Amino acid sequence: MNFPNPEQNPRAFLEHLFHTAIQRALPLHNTAAYLPQPPKGRTLVLGAGKAGGAMAQAVDALWPADKPLSGLVVTRYGHIPASDVKNPRIEIVEAAHPVPDAAGLAAAQRMLALTQELTADDLVLCLISGGGSALLTLPCEGLTLADKQRINKELLNSGADITQMNCVRKHLSAIKGGRLAAACAPARVVTLAISDVPGDDPAIIASGPTVADATTCLEALQILKRYNIEIPGRVADLLENGTLETPKPGDAILAHHQLHMIATPQQSLQAAADAARAAGLDAYILSDEIEGESREVGKVHAALARAVARGQGAFKKPCVIFSGGETTVTVRKQSGTSPRGRGQDQQARPGRGGRAGEFCMGLAQALQGQPGVWALAADTDGIDGVEDNAGAFVAPDTLARAQAQGLTLSDHLDRNDAYGFFEPLGGLVVTGPTFTNVNDFRALLIL
Repeated sequence: MNFPNPEQNPRAFLEHLFHTAIQRALPLHNTAAYLPQPPKGRTLVLGAGKAGGAMAQAVDALWPADKPLSGLVVTRYGHIPASDVKNPRIEIVEAAHPVPDAAGLAAAQRMLALTQELTADDLVLCLISGGGSALLTLPCEGLTLADKQRINKELLNSGADITQMNCVRKHLSAIKGGRLAAACAPARVVTLAISDVPGDDPAIIASGPTVADATTCLEALQILKRYNIEIPGRVADLLENGTLETPKPGDAILAHHQLHMIATPQQSLQAAADAARAAGLDAYILSDEIEGESREVGKVHAALARAVARGQGAFKKPCVIFSGGETTVTVRKQSGTSPRGRGQDQQARPGRGGRAGEFCMGLAQALQGQPGVWALAADTDGIDGVEDNAGAFVAPDTLARAQAQGLTLSDHLDRNDAYGFFEPLGGLVVTGPTFTNVNDFRALLIL
């Protein structure tokens, strides 16, 4: 096997491990084994997520050419891969992520319209992956798209975890939380999912449009109150009295639904660990379910890496330590002086960056230039937050080079500006869209 030498080029080696993890999760490698037999009637494909375009293309390529196939899938702008499929039978459209837009609204409306007149002889194949919560947006009664956009932004900045955010999203939607599957009745529904959530809970992936929902209206209302997120009074009333309740486990309307998890974070971490072992290193996977504030998770990883580098603890160097999960970033609001130094108070712009970059800043701050430790953290969809990088790279000389350029790590942490910190250092990891999504990838190389 050809791979970069970890001692000669630690960064290239870590990037090799990251790409190995992504390859394991690509839809074309994982779909065939889970496709059902064509039905007596027609097959309708519906789907949403960052991997939606690649999933649709895989189904189109693998489905028998003489069997009817049609449908609609929505993915993020710029996330439709180049394809050799001629005369595609599944339409792929694009919409905004992480804040929904009118294109996502139109796609959701069209999907519900396509479910009309389905029969028991028909099959609905649902392709679901991370990002579908924002891409598949259809506000509930009493809520406008502008309301949904505002609530989504406030949730993203609040520090709420993915489970809390999706509880709210399900109950403020007319298509999530099992409602899409309910609309498909009496047709058979088979969901193929790529997990981007800790624990691979299908009810959380894309807010579970085809999965029964165990959360409640009152829980959604409590989360909104906890994070001081306002909703129209009419919607609050509908949550209070249970009008916006979702289909629950055991609901007969979902009885004939099947779901297959075709790619998971653990599988991708395992593939990367196998590649590290092939290079002659020990490999350890901490967990694929790590959550918490990104910078704090970075500090915990730094403490572990420093112990290993010093010959302490249960792990032995040389090794690679992997972890996954979905951390969060609580955006700090600040005020400060003008960039031109004019002295007047003004609201400072928030920094650029996502949870992988924030993890790397917390990690670098706690490592304090520890010799023999390199790290890469990135989002497996190729986009960390809303910038063009997948994540960032940390080396033993990161802090020294930052100081030489006049960059203060604590200042960048204060304004959540990972992009602004790592870009001048050449520390950004840029892949472009990967056309899959199995959550965060983190790897610490200790030599």
